Formats: sequence, structure tokens, C-alpha cells
Amino acid sequence: MEKIKDRKIVVVNQATNYLTVGFCNAFAAQFDKVALVTGSVHVQGEGLDAGIEVTYINKWVERPASKKMLSYLKACFRIYWLLLTKYRGYEVFFVSIPPMGYLLNLILPHRFSMVIWDVYPDIFKITGMKETHPLYRTWAWLNRKSFKKAFRLFTISEKMADLVEAYVDRKKIIIQPIWSIFQQNERVSKTENPFVAEHQLQDKFIVQYSGNIGLTHKVEVVVELAELLKDNNQIVFQIIGRGPRVPALQKMVEEKQLPNCFFLPFQTDEMFPYSLSATDLGIVILDELTSKGSVPSKSYNLMSYGIPSLYIAGEDSELNVYASQFQAAACYTERQLQQAKDFILDLSNNPQQWQTMSDNAIKTSKLFRRDNADKFVAAYLNSH
Repeated sequence: MEKIKDRKIVVVNQATNYLTVGFCNAFAAQFDKVALVTGSVHVQGEGLDAGIEVTYINKWVERPASKKMLSYLKACFRIYWLLLTKYRGYEVFFVSIPPMGYLLNLILPHRFSMVIWDVYPDIFKITGMKETHPLYRTWAWLNRKSFKKAFRLFTISEKMADLVEAYVDRKKIIIQPIWSIFQQNERVSKTENPFVAEHQLQDKFIVQYSGNIGLTHKVEVVVELAELLKDNNQIVFQIIGRGPRVPALQKMVEEKQLPNCFFLPFQTDEMFPYSLSATDLGIVILDELTSKGSVPSKSYNLMSYGIPSLYIAGEDSELNVYASQFQAAACYTERQLQQAKDFILDLSNNPQQWQTMSDNAIKTSKLFRRDNADKFVAAYLNSH
């Protein structure tokens, strides 16, 4: 395929993961020049095309909150300066963080596009912030100006588009799903799985939460489910990840004396496929105040391995739509943990039901393949 001459684009994300790598590579197949501005590149599967110029800024800091905000502000300034100087003639494709970074399009002359999969300031509602708060009102006002000025505005689901629509005409929003790290079912059986052997889980039904444990992730529901099923010797709960709320959750497990709930750090990239393979039921959790359109990437990873899921999210969430539409998961709210417990128990005792959901997950995963990155670029290039 012949590349578009003299077309230059810079992809911006302070913390580059497999999704940003996919965007970069998809643009590199079409554009004459592609650059990446980032603080770090985490390669999982697909590597970054050698022809892409990478300019490093400061790394994203997860905690404490003060250092996290400082890293955001420092990154914003460095991104601004790079776009004003080194990448002055480039189009800009902004992804994810710093979360206020896309607002730079208000003061820069570039053709600026963005992918929105966390809607600010809406996400501040988790902290109890009201829409009347000055920060909320100011950010909302800036969103209306920023999104109107954007060249292309992407989001990943219909429900997420409903949220973004509060700030811009629906016709301007391009809905395009993302994709899994894994492109096919490479699940390793428990009898051959080193993760299962290491943790002596051969005969257990493993319910696993794997991911960040921050403010938007009410992982205490995993502890509460473990408490409801603490007398069942066959079902174990694993919480894998890191975040500021881990110590409090560990204290909960200790106080409740739960022998069926265990904590592990994030697994290495080499071990991750094995820890995922060990899972019989994956848990995906979203705070109901912000769960409407969000779809965590772990949802797609579980599908690709044919692993049924338990979604804890709002009734108006995209995850609830997925559960109903694809029949590879069940979705319950935080107030329906008794029903969620019953679902776990039924699934652990019904291999046929598990297999049906597993087959549905693998079938559904075909909708969320790497060629979705190419569809982003195709939509970017086509008139909307």
C-alpha cells in the first residue's frame, strides 16, 4: 500500500500500552511520517514499528495523588512545547493521559483528534463532586469548546457516546471498539499451567480480578463475594494487581478471616497468559457512577481466552449491554451481590453452562481484534 505523502501525525499518550502501539502502527501503514510522544512504552505482543520516531517525556506516576497530578501537569507542558516546536506541522492523535491533555487543542493550531474512553469531568462524581462544583463546570465548558474544535472525536461504545454527547453534537462522535491484547484463544490447560501449579489450584474454581485497584474500582465487592462463599472449599477468589486501596482490602480479608481470598501482585508479561488461563470466571468492576460507557480492556482479554465473566456495573452500562447481547457474561449491580454469588455457585457446578458461555466469549472476541486499530485510521481518513 502506498503511503500518503507529506502527511505527518504524532500520537500522544503519557503511558503507551498495546492499544497506543496499535494506533501508531496502523497510522504508520498509511502516513508518510508517524511519531509518538510518551513517557513509557509497554510492549505486550505487538511491537512498535521501527520507523516510528519516539520522543520521551516524563513517566506517568500512579501514586501518591500529589505526584500523579504533578506528573500530569509536567507532561502537559512538555507535550505543549513539543507540539509547538518539534511537531509543529504534524496532525495530533491524543490517547488517554494526561486526562486533561486533549484540552491543549484549544491553544494549539494543529489538526487535533482524540480517543475518549474516560469522560472527564464526569469521572469526578466518584469523589462526590457535584456538577455545580467550579472545577466540574469549568472542565465541562472547556470540553464543549475542545470537542467542537476536534478534527475527529472517537469513543469506544454507544453508552460512552451518550456521555460525550453532553458536550458535542452526536453526529461528530465516531464509535469504534478497541481490541484485546490476545488475538486468539491461547488458553493453557490447568494441568500444564505453571501458575496453577505454583499456587496449588489444580482442583479449584478460580474467580479472578486482575487489574488496577484504584478509586474507580470497587474491588471490595470481590471480598464481599468471597465472604458469601467462604464455606465453599472449591471456589477461590484471587485479587491480582496494585493500587492505593490494596492495604485496606487486605485488612478486610484479614478481619473477616477469609481463607478463600488471596492477593497477588501484577504478574510479569511472561506469566500473564498463564494467570489469565487459570481463570474460570473473570470479574470486571466499574463504579456505577461512571460505568455507563466504560469497557475495561480486561473484558476483551477474557473473551479472547474463552473465559466467562462476571460484570459488577450499573444497569445502564455498556457492560450490561454486552452481557445481554453476547451471553458470555452476567452483569449485576453492587446491590445484587447475592444474585452474583448464586451465579458463581451455579457456574462452578454446571460445566455445560460454563462451556456455553466460554464458546460465546470466543465467538464475541472476533469483534474485538487488532484490525480495529486499522478501522480507527480508516475512519480518521474518511469524511465523517
